[in-house]
Amino acid sequence: MEIPILQDIVIILGLSILIILLFQKIKVPSILGFLLAGIIAGPHAFNLISSSHEVELLSEIGIIFLLFVIGIELSIKELISMKNTVLIGGGLQVGGTILFTTIVAYFFGLPLNSAVFLGFLFSLSSTAIVLKLIQERGEITAPHGRVALGILIFQDIIVVPMMLLTPILAGDGGDLLTTLLILILKIVGVGVVIYLLARYIVPRIFSMVVKTKSKELFILTTVVFCFAIAWLTSSVGLSLALGAFFAGLIISESEYSHQATVNVLPFREIFISFFFISVGSLLNLEFFINNILMILLLVIGVVFLKMLVVGATVLLLKYPPRTVLLSLFSLFQVGEFSLLLSGVGLDNNIIPNSVYQYFLAISIITMGLTPFLIAAAPKITYSILKARVPSSVRHRLESLNKLKTTEETDEPKKLDDHLIIIGYGINGENIAKAARNAEIPYVILDTDPVTFKKAKNNNEPIIFGDATNSLILKHLHVQEARVIVIAISDPGATKKIISNVRLYSKTAFIIVRTRYVREIEENIKLGADEVIPEEFETSIEIFNRVLKKYLVPYNEIMDFTASIRSSDYEMLTSVKGRPHKPSLQHLHIPNREIVTLSVQQNNRDIVGKSIQTSGIGKNFRVTVLAIKRDTQYITEILPDTKIKQGDLLYIFGNPLNINRLNEALSY
Repeated sequence: MEIPILQDIVIILGLSILIILLFQKIKVPSILGFLLAGIIAGPHAFNLISSSHEVELLSEIGIIFLLFVIGIELSIKELISMKNTVLIGGGLQVGGTILFTTIVAYFFGLPLNSAVFLGFLFSLSSTAIVLKLIQERGEITAPHGRVALGILIFQDIIVVPMMLLTPILAGDGGDLLTTLLILILKIVGVGVVIYLLARYIVPRIFSMVVKTKSKELFILTTVVFCFAIAWLTSSVGLSLALGAFFAGLIISESEYSHQATVNVLPFREIFISFFFISVGSLLNLEFFINNILMILLLVIGVVFLKMLVVGATVLLLKYPPRTVLLSLFSLFQVGEFSLLLSGVGLDNNIIPNSVYQYFLAISIITMGLTPFLIAAAPKITYSILKARVPSSVRHRLESLNKLKTTEETDEPKKLDDHLIIIGYGINGENIAKAARNAEIPYVILDTDPVTFKKAKNNNEPIIFGDATNSLILKHLHVQEARVIVIAISDPGATKKIISNVRLYSKTAFIIVRTRYVREIEENIKLGADEVIPEEFETSIEIFNRVLKKYLVPYNEIMDFTASIRSSDYEMLTSVKGRPHKPSLQHLHIPNREIVTLSVQQNNRDIVGKSIQTSGIGKNFRVTVLAIKRDTQYITEILPDTKIKQGDLLYIFGNPLNINRLNEALSY
């Protein structure tokens, strides 16, 4: 049995692969590759797509997944904090664009109803492109990212009244008041349903699903929930995308949001490509070529007008100049809902076909420009802000900078120089306790629902997620972590985690707990810095107790234990440690460590004396690299540098010698 859409999928995605491979070599964004593939495969070029309607449906699914992921990354609390941006900012941007577009279009001879309708079309920006690019750049919670999101949410909502007003502009009034009242009642009903789902139903469902430990069931539940809420909002006249956004917001309140994001992302990447392809397929190449100069002039005009309105809107919201500039470089394009609305206007004869073709060309060009301008926005913004401006203007801008809204100061604190504990078993729990007592910032990752609940009850900073997924590691800011402890009982998963960590960080110190000695060498080859086998540690502990029964002095037992561990268990196995990267072998110094020692006791031979007279180098054979005294760091260590009680010494040397010095300073 032949499936027509399958042929279309193979053709357009295969064509996209070839184009994007070429574009990647010349460093052109992949979005443009999909647009070009759509243009080539569209009905106005080679007409390779026979099931255009089905392709449009696939593109709609892509937008659903995109907005779903955006919703997960926010929270209901954050959305409420953005109410001024959504209502005031969105209202000013949409209203201002409609007003100025109407004036300009009417001046150039279009009827008033057509001019107002063009204002509707140009007032909307591309939710799919802007949010995708901002999310990929990690700027969705940045001030300009939140501004863009707030305005786009308002645009998605205002599409519904625009749809209702379109027949009126065409002269077919109908009972508008009744329609609006019914719509308001439906929206209130949807709001109540969403609240009940978020508060009582969804957390319990996901809790039951997680307890089954079935990855397939978790993915299925996430996708079904996303589509169910999207279908619910669509049934009351709102957009599917807005419903998906609400679904994401609901899941964002649960403890399993990060893993849900990871599960949905592959679907989003596949389906969103169909959106860009379907947009490209709409372009009439013959019309575009014949009217290229006029189209380019109109593009410049539309971009300038939209930037002017967006900039004024964000400025009125009292954001600083940098946020104003970054925002206007994000929202200058024409959006996908404008394409949907334009079809309704064409059907109602509000705009002629020639105007519609101009609009399509402008839309596709502005969408194509978006990746370039968003990427270049920080540099352009910096250049503008550094440029000379009149002192009165600069003073006004600086005064606005002091009136930042809470939206700009509520960003969550990023993890930095922290400890990541993967696995909250006995070892993970003990490491977390030690880190808390030592005031070391840490975060825990686990997928077991029982241990996850236990950690939550202990008020631990734990995240539900699979560490074998690189996106989860990225969310934990693995690239900024100092130490990563992998304390799980799955050898295969452990190896994959080490490999994924090394994709993001070459400097993080990875400590791995394994069960058997045979796992040491492979883990070290993959990138682990230290591998601690349970069977060796058990052997050491048993032999320590044996030595105690033979009345061996305690300090000799400790020295024996330290010598075994410092030599990577070389006494117990032929496996030797090695650096995780062969090219760094010259940095690996066997049997040497860098540690910090606290000067606790007033040792007469060391405290109060200089480095030279204390005999640290001669008697203990270690090197003092730096000293922390109160809040100051002494990094230039000279022979006459004195050691004081309370200092923190950064020491380099043999572990046994370091232990001897520590005893001298501590007891």
